[in-house]
Amino acid sequence: MAPSDDKGSKLMAAAAAGDTECLLLDAGAPWNAIDKTGKCAGDYAVEGGHEEAAEFLLEAGCRAELVLGLLERKLSNQSAASNNSYLQQRLQYDSERLMDAESKGVMMTWEGPLMEAHAQAICSTGGDVLNVGFGLGMVDEALQKRKPRSHTIIEAHPDVHAHMLQQGWADKPGVRIVFGRWQDVLLQLGQFDGIFFDTYGEYYEDLRAFHEHVPKLVRPGGVYSYFNGLAADNAFFHAVYCQIVKSEMERLGMATQFIPLPINVSDKSIWEGVKNRYWQLDTYFLPICQHDEAEEEQ
Repeated sequence: MAPSDDKGSKLMAAAAAGDTECLLLDAGAPWNAIDKTGKCAGDYAVEGGHEEAAEFLLEAGCRAELVLGLLERKLSNQSAASNNSYLQQRLQYDSERLMDAESKGVMMTWEGPLMEAHAQAICSTGGDVLNVGFGLGMVDEALQKRKPRSHTIIEAHPDVHAHMLQQGWADKPGVRIVFGRWQDVLLQLGQFDGIFFDTYGEYYEDLRAFHEHVPKLVRPGGVYSYFNGLAADNAFFHAVYCQIVKSEMERLGMATQFIPLPINVSDKSIWEGVKNRYWQLDTYFLPICQHDEAEEEQ
């Protein structure tokens, strides 16, 4: 996100007034410019109830981010930034969280209700399930309660892998642990009825690269979901990324819906000692992706 300049301030004023003509004139301003209060033009349009202006800014944000992503891929000639630095760090487990070497939260127990909802979604058809990224194991515990036919877990961090083995996950019926980066092991695993993706030390381009494989990995009628933590410090930025993912999945023949779930992490004690407050919103939009029915009928 960029700090606001004169153009950004004008764009925010136009959005607050619902003036779509001025939005067009000020389109040279960055859509994601923020003011001193942390708000962007889209926030002001939403707060003012100006649906047309909010939609204009949402579409502008999607276009800008898609173009930026395309340029980055062309310049770097790779699908995503490497997460090797994270994989080489020592991690710490305690009763309520998994932390990296910089005291950043990798996963925390407040996510428990969300993991239950994800497990319910991807187990809705039964069968074989895949989870990419173990963390605290909350989604895997929720999956086990639903007794899938088989349960595959991909985990790349050696400390997490050791923790899984210590906790006896390798001995659970139907569980298969695959140690390695998903980029290196994914294509050898076959198809699944439910897939969940929640990695750490990766970025949107990594998620996007994973999505390229999803249509072939998930069986018709199956469900794919992921931890939806993109731009989780600003509701409007978060909405832009939800729309980007929806558009990308539609391109791949997958229909996506987002189920709103209320969540409250405002208690300061939750984040005590954690350097990255990686969730700041009061609503979580749980993604459910399935093969588009129109595509299947053709």
